[in-house]
Amino acid sequence: MPDLHASRTATPELAAYAPPPHTSQHWALSKPAASGSGGIVASQSRAAAEAGVAVLEAGGNAADAAVAAAFALATAEPWNSGLGGIGFALVHKPGSKPQVVDFGPVASRNVDPSAYPLTGKWKQDLFAWPEVVGDVNIHGPLSFLIPSSVAGYDLLRERFGTGMGLDALLGPAIALARRGLPQDWYTLLKISASAKVLRLYEESARIYLPDGLPPNPPYQGAPGFLPQGKLADTLTRLRDHGLRDFYEGGLAADLVADMKAVGGFIDAADLAGCRAVVRESMPIAWRGTHTIHTAGGLTAAPTMARVIAEMERVSTAGGLDADWYRGFARAMRGAYAERLAGLGAGAKENAETCTTHLTVCDKDGMMVSVTTTLLSSMGSRVVLPGTGVLMNNGMMWFDPQPGSANAIRPGARPLCNMSPVTVTRAGDDTQPILAGGASGGRRILASVCQMLAFQLDFGMGPEEAAHTPRIDVSGPDGVTADRRLAPDVLGGLAEDGGLEVVEHAVLPVNFACPNFIARDGGTATGITDVMSPWSAALAAQA
Repeated sequence: MPDLHASRTATPELAAYAPPPHTSQHWALSKPAASGSGGIVASQSRAAAEAGVAVLEAGGNAADAAVAAAFALATAEPWNSGLGGIGFALVHKPGSKPQVVDFGPVASRNVDPSAYPLTGKWKQDLFAWPEVVGDVNIHGPLSFLIPSSVAGYDLLRERFGTGMGLDALLGPAIALARRGLPQDWYTLLKISASAKVLRLYEESARIYLPDGLPPNPPYQGAPGFLPQGKLADTLTRLRDHGLRDFYEGGLAADLVADMKAVGGFIDAADLAGCRAVVRESMPIAWRGTHTIHTAGGLTAAPTMARVIAEMERVSTAGGLDADWYRGFARAMRGAYAERLAGLGAGAKENAETCTTHLTVCDKDGMMVSVTTTLLSSMGSRVVLPGTGVLMNNGMMWFDPQPGSANAIRPGARPLCNMSPVTVTRAGDDTQPILAGGASGGRRILASVCQMLAFQLDFGMGPEEAAHTPRIDVSGPDGVTADRRLAPDVLGGLAEDGGLEVVEHAVLPVNFACPNFIARDGGTATGITDVMSPWSAALAAQA
């Protein structure tokens, strides 16, 4: 019999063995697109997409469906958006130019910049800002900006909807809230990521950390559901008393009382003065063939315009080759160097963002693209006990360094990364053919630009585009690349320096989460992020 031990120790190849790179997902993952002539709803939560589809099938249009889905997201996906959030919507009706519903971030007029003293260190959390004593700009009551999402959804339905009643629009959200949050593995993952801070706030801990721990799903069988405090009651009050009750009625009084009790700056006058506005979109020419319509202003749109202009010089003749990816990476790096020059930080984001994107197309071709957020995962991590509203931590968008271009100031608006878009062919701004956006903070821009290029320059449909590997550039200094990209692409990117090759997985979240809907003739096709386990695009019955 041979001496097996001797043969092992004598093999030099085994002694020099190096483990391969770790891979957390050993499967070929795919997600189907949805197609049909009755309309499409694409959402990061299938439950919210179903709410939007129900409204389309009941006779509502894309604006109505977007409102229903957005309210449903407040309970179906509470870490990403909700009644305590903010956002932007792009509305594009066939025969009309696109318009923006702006319910973006605004600080309370009572904000005191001296309440955010610096430690002298740098904080590597979501943004690389100077560190604030106690992280009060990151979580807790001093991190709140005025919650404008309800005002945005209200204006979206009033200006662009069919007049469908609040009973229909809020009904699905109320039903979901009464049922509770699914207590499955993904809920456990999302709550666990924020548990360290959620435990600091009594109502947040009571809801999301029963027995002081994240809620484990059962080992087998159905997952069950987690109650969400008074959120169902609040949604019901909004249905019965109107959405302005959030800002001027009894609900507003409850919100103000809760915020005052925890020491926030927002008061009754801030809420009463909260109004969304409708304004013109910002168009960007795309290679002379298309026009990208954006939210403009203090979103990612100006930086997108810079990237698109630079990409005019990058040839598409060779397909998605190494030269194209290198050209895109250089364009993104240059654009971010310009964007971040006056903000006091150039590093990419280092933690999970809490944004959601929702895209809707109805049977008549109206497209609505909505990006709405709490900013960080679970926002401020503060659930207001009287209402069940989880508040945003939008103060984190501001640079806490006094005197910077993006400094904390009373009533100010910070620069943010949201980027909803619609697309038309050049020369006709009135017929949308594509709409979409993404969640993921500074990763949004790279995702949206690549999804646009895949579809507009390389002829992909939404499904193929969503399954195509991407890179991320979230700042001027480096590139993150999907390990599935071809070796020559990765080698070319590495030549330019600062390359990190990563897995595109559920977690860590290395890339933004896009969803898009394309319309050709009377048929629309939609897709959501392939790696997002809860997301889905659904078709309404014609």
